[in-house]
Amino acid sequence: MTCVVAPDSICSDGQDDHSTETRRLAAVRARDVAADGTFVYAVQTTGVYGRPSCAARPARAENMRFYETNASAERDGYRACKRCRPNALGKADRNAAIVKQACDLIAAGETSLSLDALAQAFGMSPFHFHRLFKATMGLTPKAYVAAERARRMRDGLNAGATVTAAIYEAGYGSSSRFYEGAHSRLGMSATTYRNGGAGVTIRFGVGTCSLGALLVAATDRGICAIALGDDPDALLVSLQQRFSKAIFVGADTALEHLVATVVGAIECPAQTQNLPLDVRGTAFQERVWQALQAIPVGRTRTYADIAAAIGQPSATRAVANACGANPAAVAIPCHRVVRTDGGLGGYRWGIARKQRLLSREAVGDAAARVLQPRRKPKAPKT
Repeated sequence: MTCVVAPDSICSDGQDDHSTETRRLAAVRARDVAADGTFVYAVQTTGVYGRPSCAARPARAENMRFYETNASAERDGYRACKRCRPNALGKADRNAAIVKQACDLIAAGETSLSLDALAQAFGMSPFHFHRLFKATMGLTPKAYVAAERARRMRDGLNAGATVTAAIYEAGYGSSSRFYEGAHSRLGMSATTYRNGGAGVTIRFGVGTCSLGALLVAATDRGICAIALGDDPDALLVSLQQRFSKAIFVGADTALEHLVATVVGAIECPAQTQNLPLDVRGTAFQERVWQALQAIPVGRTRTYADIAAAIGQPSATRAVANACGANPAAVAIPCHRVVRTDGGLGGYRWGIARKQRLLSREAVGDAAARVLQPRRKPKAPKT
């Protein structure tokens, strides 16, 4: 049986967790609450559309149509289900809308960035607003504000502003507050970052492996990038564009050892060694990346599993975004995270590569368990 997909039900970016008719059908069959808000489904035989989690008995697959929005379903003549009320905002929808508005205010700098001021803007107590924001975003308001200020700072420096101007335009009350944590936010001094990494030495090596082109780059602290692709030159160009004035040095003996270790992690996952990393992200991203590194070779976890592991069970989408921002393929094994419905999910370096990595690790894990020596049975006592 084949579902009929409405023309406007295709996601433009192809990254939605329920972007294909197979996954959407699975979400409807499972009455997946997490899918609510990502699409609605209509039933041709009844003329009704509803949420994926609707408690009504699911229709036959060939009678379903999927839509991105309520309006698109209504344009085709379908009416809202009176049971699940897809056109009514639920508590989760209202909370998400509040947090989105708060994020917009923070990004636009239209209000004070203090917790009290943000809570007051939405008629909530600071405690209630703090709990709601953290449950939705996986970050406290303070951490989100810090990340937003750092983004503004980077944007200002990239646009050519002076360091002093960028500091105050980003919302830092004083230059000392910025410099207290500048290195962790930028990975280098503000002046160096503004100058495209001028004075920073980045050693790199490019080549090929069984997954295609490979780039490994490192500072004196550790690996700052592992990238996979189809063209080694394109990978290097992307790195050079990020730090246009850094000093790039071709692979030396130490880096060649790191490259060999990375290749080994790709080709023989069971022999993966810990790699020295010099990667930085937001506080939330770094918690996610640490959780990814704890996934054993040959095993997978869902985005929901990772969200629960870091103590933010409702931050599934934020976890997916953190996986997408991972700068070090394989070393931070975001390929081991899959969707709850069994789908592979996204992968920064291509779904085909994710599938090959998972298949290879599964085979290696099975072989290791088969070859593991069995314990000899103890001799019976006489």
